[in-house]
Amino acid sequence: MDIGVVLQCTPPASRVVELARIAETHGFSHVWTFDSHLLWQEPYVIYSQILAATRKVVVGPMVTNPSTRDWTVTASTFATLNDMFGNRTVCGIGRGDSAVRTLGGRPANLATLRESIGVIKELGNGRSARIGDTTVRFPWAAASRLPVWVAGYGPRALDLTGEVADGFILQLADPDITAWTIARVRAAAERAGRDPDAVTICVAAPAYITDGTAAALKHAREQCRWFGGMVGNHVADIVARYGADSGVPQALTDYIAGRQGYDYNEHGRAGNTHAEFVPDEIVDRFCILGTPDEHLTRLRELEALGVDQFAVYLQHDAKTATLEAYGESVLPRLPHPIEATVTNS
Repeated sequence: MDIGVVLQCTPPASRVVELARIAETHGFSHVWTFDSHLLWQEPYVIYSQILAATRKVVVGPMVTNPSTRDWTVTASTFATLNDMFGNRTVCGIGRGDSAVRTLGGRPANLATLRESIGVIKELGNGRSARIGDTTVRFPWAAASRLPVWVAGYGPRALDLTGEVADGFILQLADPDITAWTIARVRAAAERAGRDPDAVTICVAAPAYITDGTAAALKHAREQCRWFGGMVGNHVADIVARYGADSGVPQALTDYIAGRQGYDYNEHGRAGNTHAEFVPDEIVDRFCILGTPDEHLTRLRELEALGVDQFAVYLQHDAKTATLEAYGESVLPRLPHPIEATVTNS
């Protein structure tokens, strides 16, 4: 299992670049960022600096959307980064949340999302794309390789992911919900004539290392409770569209009964005031909190379900400490050990 990290583009950008550099030194494989240009700084500018300061990490948004950027510009940006730094980018994309809602817009519909994925994927991989009556291609991007991973929770979004995406992003770490979403994505891939196992599975959630005491766990919960509020914002859309009896697991829908609204000025921020409805049980299920051993137990459970990457949301008060703890106490214990072979002649 790969381990990635998810950062906000909070000023100063130099701090974001430094956290990415630290993550690479500790063995993290991917550096993701939010893409919400009114709330934080422009991620693609920062990606160029991250790529220049590192050697291996792959960068990309978690997630961009079809509405706030022209699709051809998005593809051109990725292809340019690939040309400059090697093929070290990935496009995470969804219907859109804070980036469009802060402008007074609404998330894109799934038909638009599907169309945008096709254009970005073709152009980002050096191929031609059809846009209306026009066929376009970047003449300089033949060597570019760009995987497109789709984020979603609802049944139709999961089906779309299985049908067209290179990867699936699930933004929570509950094993039961993970199992349900992976099964839905893989079934859709199989119906579409694709290899279900070829869809990369990424689970992303806050992770907070504690010393095992009750006081430390309480503090970690408060630092990560915002995440349940963010997920609840998406779940509310699903319930509004499909109803509470849509087949979506109750573990994902029941807890939003006490939700009163959402303030995007506090989006992704520890201690925000719109996550008070999120119970401790949901924080514990959606996030990974506890000692390194407890993190390893959950990560191995997710890996057994087919998860290829766990991406650590780092929106709390222990950013550097979490990177170091994962680098020292978690990542070295994840791979299956390979013993040296000595042959006597």
